[in-house]
Amino acid sequence: MQHTATTHRSAWRASVAVVALFFAACGGGGGDAGGSPPPAAAPSPPPPAPAAPVVALSTGIKTLIFDWATVPDATHYQLQEELQGDDYVQVGGDLPAGITRYAHTVPLWTRVLANYRLRACNAGGCTASATQNWSIAALNASIGYVKASNTEASDFFGIDVALSGDGNTLAVAATFEDGGDAGVGGNGADNSLTASGAVYVYVRQGSQWALQGYLKASNPGAADFFGSALSLSADGNTLAVGASGEASNAIGSNGNQASNAAANSGAVYVFQRSNGSWAQTTYLKATNTAAGALFGGAVALSGDGNTLVVGAEGDSGNATGVNGVPADYTATESGAAYVYRRTATSWIIQAYLKSNQADINDNFGDAVAISHDGNRVAVGAPSEDGGATGVGGVLSNAATNSGAVFLFVRTGTDWSTEAYVKASNTEANDGFGATLALSGDGATLVVGARQEDGGSVGINGDQSDNALTNAGAAYAFSLQAGVWSQRAYIKASNPSVLGSFGSSMALSFDGQQMAIGGAGEPNAWLGFGGNPFANDASVALSGAVYMLTRSGNAWVLSRFMKASNANAGDQFGGSLALSADGSTLAVGARNEDSNATGIGGNANDASASSAGAVYLY
Repeated sequence: MQHTATTHRSAWRASVAVVALFFAACGGGGGDAGGSPPPAAAPSPPPPAPAAPVVALSTGIKTLIFDWATVPDATHYQLQEELQGDDYVQVGGDLPAGITRYAHTVPLWTRVLANYRLRACNAGGCTASATQNWSIAALNASIGYVKASNTEASDFFGIDVALSGDGNTLAVAATFEDGGDAGVGGNGADNSLTASGAVYVYVRQGSQWALQGYLKASNPGAADFFGSALSLSADGNTLAVGASGEASNAIGSNGNQASNAAANSGAVYVFQRSNGSWAQTTYLKATNTAAGALFGGAVALSGDGNTLVVGAEGDSGNATGVNGVPADYTATESGAAYVYRRTATSWIIQAYLKSNQADINDNFGDAVAISHDGNRVAVGAPSEDGGATGVGGVLSNAATNSGAVFLFVRTGTDWSTEAYVKASNTEANDGFGATLALSGDGATLVVGARQEDGGSVGINGDQSDNALTNAGAAYAFSLQAGVWSQRAYIKASNPSVLGSFGSSMALSFDGQQMAIGGAGEPNAWLGFGGNPFANDASVALSGAVYMLTRSGNAWVLSRFMKASNANAGDQFGGSLALSADGSTLAVGARNEDSNATGIGGNANDASASSAGAVYLY
């Protein structure tokens, strides 16, 4: 038994030793086996937050530039923005520690009184810089100022403007430019052909803009007015240029350009960009070329650049509707519009559009617009005499020069008349339809009547008031459930005699943002510093632009803008264009007088009367 007990005790002791070794190997242990475990290491305290960065501000075109010195111990930075009393929101993502500059490019009219702060951050937290304000002075300094490369008096640079959908390509017309060279990149100092006209193309890279092309017709001629109208495709690679005074008697695509047997018949030139270079690809004439037709006085391209509508307000054919055949040409200046479709090699006529009654001097085709997909076209007839109001009224001649707009739609390859549109307060000589815009989705239409006399203020005021001669008005329509209806009667926030509100207009792709020019507005303020409700009339015809936003069917004035160097007679707002997303606005002032050239020159010189300028917002 003793042997047995000793054996059991030895076995037990061996087992205990094994268990002790196991616990020791696992980091355990206690008592005599290995002592108490070492205390766990205390976590390291977080580093202190970095010091506040010190920020310096400068400006570029549509851009506020933030510069700062490297902050020791910062692992990243955050730029935050506060818009008109809202909470601070971070702009973009975190900026790595090695970054010490950030350029914030935005639509300027959305940043009035915006505040900024830069935060230096690490694991211990973030420390913000002093608040930076995008002041009115800084905003005004951020307005892009664009002049021709060969600025001269009376060129009217900015008489029309066009933007690509992404806002990165800008085309500017100078219809009275006198250059005699043909094609692209000629001698801008040549002045041998009075009012032959020119177009200038600029491109944006970041916050910088540069001239990409100086374009002339392939057959320039005196008083051809190349640049009478402009339109760019969404990608900016196709450009249509009207020349309403061109005189060839050719017909269709790429005919004989040498003849000058049809004075003021007009032409359209299509240019294509490839690898940054421009070339003319098509010389386009009407299918019924006639003297005085002014073909090319208005143009509009679909988003893909493959459908083109051309206005010819002087066309005198007596046909009506779609693809009618004129029996004669006694309907003097009734006007017409032509729809072309691009094939691999040329442009083919798809529709010849006329109003439903084609009366003498209606000037149908004075303005045109097209939806992004090219399936809806709007045509203005500002001298149409109908006395109806609203959409779908009865044709009559009860209100001379009251004006109208006609809508057409395409199904497959066939076009048909969709709607006859009049103002809700039709009156003689209002010129409804002289300007118009159609949203990219084709569901919002805005029409200008710059000779309307209403004295009311803002949205949906008293339409019977006629207290202010040629104050101007705009009318917004929308398509809902297949029916067009007027949604708003829009007046300036500061209407004035000869204000010409509705001189120009543009819509964003979705129709939620609207820009309206008032080339006769007389307020003395500069840039963004003006009171949109002031009735100051001290700088006649200096001009202004009004931005509006839509919520549902309601429109609200969101901003009032002037040129950064507004002067009497400049007519800022006589033309404008808006990018598809509404983030870039180009505004023409054809009578601006500076002799500066290129981008950002001296805007305060006044030695080149009516040279013209364009402003970027």
